[in-house]
Amino acid sequence: MNSQINNVVDSSESELPVSEEANTGEGGESLQDLASRLVKQAGDDGVSLVGPGGLLSGLTKGVLETALDAELTEHLGYEANERTMIGNSRNGMRSKTVVTDIGPVEIDVPRDRESSFEPKIVRKRQRRLDGVDGIVCSLSAKGLTHGEISAISRRSMARRCLKKRSVESPTRS
Repeated sequence: MNSQINNVVDSSESELPVSEEANTGEGGESLQDLASRLVKQAGDDGVSLVGPGGLLSGLTKGVLETALDAELTEHLGYEANERTMIGNSRNGMRSKTVVTDIGPVEIDVPRDRESSFEPKIVRKRQRRLDGVDGIVCSLSAKGLTHGEISAISRRSMARRCLKKRSVESPTRS
């Protein structure tokens, strides 16, 4: 059942532009209509909105995994599936269950060969997340799609990484 909801969410990513200002997707479907369709689809398939396997858990999982992937991309300096001669590289994923305000969410955390990747959004050995659910629920309630929420998360992580990089390596005078 949850895979059916994920299919609806995943297909919406390609249908809608990823921008905060977008009010309608291709075909004229508003973001509010899409949110209503997702909630209705979840109800029709017997999937709850909250709890394990629920719609909000799936959105939270997608946002966290997208942010973690963006962090690893920033750490390694290249996109996934990009050939590089750099020594360190991606080394698959590991599953991790984090407890959120809406219930436990199982996420896949990317890793690197040198084990030098230190994620910030979900730190190593961290099992409890506070606040992420509120952000995801708020953005979802405002009618943003999974793809748009992920894009916002990716931009936010990129800004944090750029700020950190500029503080760590000031320009030489």
